[in-house]
Amino acid sequence: MHERVLALAGLVQGLKQVRRIAETGQADASVLATALDSVFRIDAESPAAVYGTVTDLRPGLLLLRDYFGNQNKDEALPRLALAVLQIERRFVRDGAMVQQVQDGIAAAAPLAERLGSSHPEVLAALGKLYADTVSNLRPKVMVQGNPHYLGQADIVSEIRALLLAALRSAVLWRQMGGSLFDFLIARRQMIAVIERESDLR
Repeated sequence: MHERVLALAGLVQGLKQVRRIAETGQADASVLATALDSVFRIDAESPAAVYGTVTDLRPGLLLLRDYFGNQNKDEALPRLALAVLQIERRFVRDGAMVQQVQDGIAAAAPLAERLGSSHPEVLAALGKLYADTVSNLRPKVMVQGNPHYLGQADIVSEIRALLLAALRSAVLWRQMGGSLFDFLIARRQMIAVIERESDLR
């Protein structure tokens, strides 16, 4: 359960940035880097290591705490998270697409290592990879926001790159045994992990 909660925190943390960028055109640089770095940490030794450290997931843990405490103020965020979790099921069943995404990430990795995972060139590469692959799955993950920003190519690339990172978290969550039943039958366990890891008691 601990690993599942960390993966979920990574998922909602990345998607919160999607929402922020779509509305304001701006991202939190450190949170953006945490999400995008996770895309390239394919062989991390633990879920925490995928994101760097548990501390790097604190914003996501706080979002989960708010969700379970019915304090979530962004109603679009849970819908976006559910859409990504649903897309993950279709994605993992498409072996050719999984391979294409893995190859694309491997191709972009040297660029990310040299320039940083949130460099515009890396965002463009990951954004194109998402557009060429995951974006073709149905139903599409729909992002709402300010048309002024959603009409800019660099903003769209950034959002798509973050959606790829969110998908990475969704895959990790499922690999750790996560399912939508967790939200119904394991709610108390999940809250206990969130409180322990985010030091919120």
